[in-house]
Amino acid sequence: DSEGFVGKYDFFYLPIDFRTHAALGYAFINLVSPKDANVFFCCLNGFSRWSLPSYKVCQVAWSCPHQGFESHIARYRNSPLMHGAVPDLYRPVLFCDGLRIPFPPPTKRVKAPRQGTERMLV
Repeated sequence: DSEGFVGKYDFFYLPIDFRTHAALGYAFINLVSPKDANVFFCCLNGFSRWSLPSYKVCQVAWSCPHQGFESHIARYRNSPLMHGAVPDLYRPVLFCDGLRIPFPPPTKRVKAPRQGTERMLV
């Protein structure tokens, strides 16, 4: 948002490890228009002016096979991430005009998250 993208994305998901509670180092973001996506790519690919000291450099790439708002909703709405035991911080979020909106409810029973055979967060 500090780079001027407020209201220009409608989906954001930052994967977080359930064991360590640390971000995995990448995110999925859906920009609302192809123009915004191109500006985002140009502005953030190679970004390294983090608010905390870090040598990490941002690399922007197109997500495959999921592209677009509806595709991301379809991918995550029945995901174990949406299980009631999963804290909000671990879930993907949706936005409209820069304001958070509710994620559509699951269309089937959502299983608890697992890592291998071990249930996580429950």
